[in-house]
Amino acid sequence: MARITLLDGGMGQELVARSGDAPTPLWATRVMIDHPGLVKAIHDDYFDAGASVATTNTYNILHDRLEGVGLDALFHALHLRALAEAHEARARAGRGLIAGSMGPLGESYRPDLTPDVAVSAPIYAEKARILAPHVDVILLETMSSLGLAEGALQGAQAAGKPVWLSVSVHDRDGSKLRSGEPVASLADLVAKYPTAAVLANCSMPEAMAEAMRALAPIGLPFGAYANGFSEISSLPLPDEVAAPDYTHRHDLTPERYTAFVMQWIDLGASIVGGCCEVGPAHIRHLAAALRAAGHEIA
Repeated sequence: MARITLLDGGMGQELVARSGDAPTPLWATRVMIDHPGLVKAIHDDYFDAGASVATTNTYNILHDRLEGVGLDALFHALHLRALAEAHEARARAGRGLIAGSMGPLGESYRPDLTPDVAVSAPIYAEKARILAPHVDVILLETMSSLGLAEGALQGAQAAGKPVWLSVSVHDRDGSKLRSGEPVASLADLVAKYPTAAVLANCSMPEAMAEAMRALAPIGLPFGAYANGFSEISSLPLPDEVAAPDYTHRHDLTPERYTAFVMQWIDLGASIVGGCCEVGPAHIRHLAAALRAAGHEIA
């Protein structure tokens, strides 16, 4: 039996759904501003469901998002607000890691917007320094190209904390990033920049087994946390200033999602959880299934 790190589920979509507000370009950040305490409530629910990690609501706190709506002066303060709500939830739970989330520059699922490493690395380094005193690991999420992953990895080293690199893969071919580049090529990057784990996230669960097969030979702890969206890879790319507008699936029940995750664990995954549209009910069912199978949740 395995020792499993159980991540939480999606934060942004959960925030928007619970707030009742229409999505905006600031997405989860806007909800955090308008509804103080809601981020903590969601962290609480994930800890109560059995998660062993709280992922900070800092994915979308980026200069290129805030500048467009005149809120860039709040860059540092918004990080501290998100970090405080994660810490409050962990204190209540009395356990758990805090993972400092850093999302993609440009836009999620838009590898064509990847900036040069010389541009992205300092941006990520600034964010990493803010997160560093308050988190256990830095979690680079939804990296959809090798170039973006390299910039994020290089910048994340400024934190002096373990770095988990998570990439978004093609929904129909999990052996490829959304850019079309091979997932296996991440091996060269993690050999260059210290990396504690490699994961795949925010892609359909059907793609993740192939991603696990590509990540396993890298030789680091690996895993996955899939989304509950319908296929994104075949859709037209969204405008870079648009709020996320993807259709959530009605067939991805907690039971079905758990079945996918157990397949990844059979392939050697040791860090698992959920992404967009995978909520506390999914994590609760998954936690119970892990324990029933004899796995230890770290």
